[in-house]
Amino acid sequence: MQRINMAPLSSRGTGLRWVEPFHRVRDCDLSSGRISWFVGGKLNVSVNCLDVHVEKHPDRVALIWERDEPGTEVKVTYRELLETTCRLANTLKSHGIQKGDRVAIYMPVSPLAVAAMLACARIGAVHTVVFAGFSSEALAGRIQDAGCKAVVTCNQGVRGARVIDLKSTVDAAVKSCPTVQHVFVSQRTQQPAAMGRLDVPLEEVMSRQSSVCPAEPLDSEDLLFLLYTSGSTGKPKGVVHTQAGYLLYTSLTHQYVFDYRDGDVFGCVADVGWITGHSYVVYGPLCNGATTVLFESTPVYPNPGRYWETVQRLRISQFYGAPTALRLLLKYDDSWVKKYDRSSLRTLGSVGEPINHEAWHWFHSVVGEGRCPLVDTWWQTETGGVCIAPRPAEEGAAIVPAMAMRPFFGIQPVLMGEKGEPLSGNSVSGALCISQPWPGMARSIYGDHQRFIDAYFKPYPGNYFTGDGAFRSEEGYYQITGRMDDVINVSGHRLGTAEIEDALDEHPAVPETAVIGIPHDIKGEVPFAFVVLKDDPGLDPPVVLQQLRNLVSTKIAKYAVPDHFLVVKRLPKTRSGKIMRRILRKVAMETTGDLGDVSTLDDPSVVKEIIEAHELYRKQKK
Repeated sequence: MQRINMAPLSSRGTGLRWVEPFHRVRDCDLSSGRISWFVGGKLNVSVNCLDVHVEKHPDRVALIWERDEPGTEVKVTYRELLETTCRLANTLKSHGIQKGDRVAIYMPVSPLAVAAMLACARIGAVHTVVFAGFSSEALAGRIQDAGCKAVVTCNQGVRGARVIDLKSTVDAAVKSCPTVQHVFVSQRTQQPAAMGRLDVPLEEVMSRQSSVCPAEPLDSEDLLFLLYTSGSTGKPKGVVHTQAGYLLYTSLTHQYVFDYRDGDVFGCVADVGWITGHSYVVYGPLCNGATTVLFESTPVYPNPGRYWETVQRLRISQFYGAPTALRLLLKYDDSWVKKYDRSSLRTLGSVGEPINHEAWHWFHSVVGEGRCPLVDTWWQTETGGVCIAPRPAEEGAAIVPAMAMRPFFGIQPVLMGEKGEPLSGNSVSGALCISQPWPGMARSIYGDHQRFIDAYFKPYPGNYFTGDGAFRSEEGYYQITGRMDDVINVSGHRLGTAEIEDALDEHPAVPETAVIGIPHDIKGEVPFAFVVLKDDPGLDPPVVLQQLRNLVSTKIAKYAVPDHFLVVKRLPKTRSGKIMRRILRKVAMETTGDLGDVSTLDDPSVVKEIIEAHELYRKQKK
């Protein structure tokens, strides 16, 4: 497999346009969480994503906005996107937004959302895109943590013919966010939004701005964006990504993992609110001068053929989607795929969670007709881009189904044993770490660098700990075996169980809860909540459980609401008070035949109580 040696890189050799060349490739110390790439260099990300392409081919299509209603796509050229970005950047500047200020973006997938990201990058502001399905409380928490000075949003969003009111969510959020000085409101639908003291009609003010905005020269390590992700504690963490290393890594992975070629239409159907949307809808493709698809709708609207009808109409070359959507679609008849021409497809990709064999084979053989390489990509919000994937590989090299397989250029995986020792040889399983830094990796957790060190570099000193377990096969390929902490993956959304527990524990009738993840045919995993209620004869458990569902929906998002609630008298705890979650997981998955060592439990009789409660719950569900 080809390797890139990062040491001899020059400013010319990176393929990026620099304002000032860097004088050192990297200065990193993983033990202290100090990571710097391209030291001393200055550049501007929006220039590399827009201006350099406008100079060569201004009328090339940059974005194809696949709107909710099929057949109403909107094409935006590089010249048009640059002009929109500059007008938006000038609008932000005219309202006092400066280099280093944080701007929250709470928008559906759209050209204006992309322009908002690039406008921030152009003037040196730091964007934090918040998925437009999050509740007002979740949005407020992110705005508060980042200290955002402004919010960019829409009046409404449209998804699967459903209209979602976004402005009212923002209004509720900013009431508790004193740092917010302006809310820029775009019109996605005809419905007028109620405008208040902070609100600025975005299209109206943009129309008065110049379509030229000088780009701010930014240091390689200046902040580009924050993206909030769930961890094993209740509070989401603002993962910090910086300028040059992130852009180089996303552009390289976009090119080599997906076999991107000039003229391709790249179809990543992720939302811009997640890292996949940042890296493979926006920054990677645009840095490479690609035509990238913005998919606003759902996989089943107006019917289960939506993805493949879109592939046919837009002539998509690479299709990058999530296993949860594939598992949903393979339950429908294959005719929904085969009625559309998919001959434009050259590469298929899977992202968000390990793909199961059934979905892999259906995607490869039915959608790809057995002729398209299928890359099962492993990476994280924190890694910035793909770290392990079947490609890059020699042409014609075998791909093992449902396996991430090979490290990308510069990525050195290592598996660690229970005593913190590196595991040598093959056919071994351990904690997946990466032993040397790479350009796209996160630099910190915003406002809490110690948490960054504790989470990623303390568990296995000198290595980046991914939080995932992995198996290295006889051939030396990597298979991801799942999270090693209390983070679950619901339909590709990473969700900390502690975050759900924090929401549930706010109910006055609930002294404590424990949430674990269990497998689900379509969603991958779903939360299962064990709930202890106060000993109060006036309590009505069904009413309380409905209130708990509403609480999680309000505090986090609808997708975070547990599929199962089991009321128990108490939770299994060790003598030191730690909840034994592995026992709860076995109960929920009905594998209580082997509970393992329960000698550390404070009172082992609690297990029998919980098993009996679960059996009763199961009978009632039938």
